[in-house]
Amino acid sequence: MQILPAIDLRDGKCVRLKQGDYGQETIFGDDPAAMARRWVDQGAEILHLVDLDGAKAGHPVNGESVRRIVEACKVPCQLGGGIRVEDDVKTVLGWGVSRVIIGTRALQDPVWVREMAFKYPQKIVLGLDARDGLVATHGWLTVSTVTVLEMAQQFSKWPLAAIVFTDIARDGMMAGPNVEALAELAAAVPLPVIASGGVTTMDDVRRLLGHNLAGCIIGRALYEGTLNLTEVLKLV
Repeated sequence: MQILPAIDLRDGKCVRLKQGDYGQETIFGDDPAAMARRWVDQGAEILHLVDLDGAKAGHPVNGESVRRIVEACKVPCQLGGGIRVEDDVKTVLGWGVSRVIIGTRALQDPVWVREMAFKYPQKIVLGLDARDGLVATHGWLTVSTVTVLEMAQQFSKWPLAAIVFTDIARDGMMAGPNVEALAELAAAVPLPVIASGGVTTMDDVRRLLGHNLAGCIIGRALYEGTLNLTEVLKLV
């Protein structure tokens, strides 16, 4: 299981939100590239980047910060946030990221995502963000009537790089991950599943290790010091 430190970008700063609420923001640094180097220096081999401005605007925004992170760290990075047309995919890959996370457009237009998956094999990650088991879109501002499992199974036969599953209720709340939902998803689809949201303690990481997950994204717990990245990497 890979560990992916999260770097959420807003107005060029490194921030964290609670439950995706833009009104509950904590700024953790003015230099996202320096923060990224910190995690890589501690052993991170891949980073998870989120363009929060892009998620809200509907197109990628924080290109300068992303390019600086990629140049500074020299490790693979995946980026999500507002990527909804092919030009966005090309733009973001041009910034140097290894994988592009698509969420909102996936629910709206699965045929387009299938086209992108085959045109950019192993470059597209399906971002499934859920509230009470239902897929949420548009920066978590809208909740659909489609279940996570329904959507994951629909996309599971395409050459996607992975699925990132986030339980919004857990994200940024330091309350532990939704292990049951993650285990169910990992068992239901052949694609690699990456856990996101709520990972706070070493016990959380241990619980995830038993469920055939490809990765685990950790955010606020690293920034607030409740988890030490070096120790987590030694565990996994």
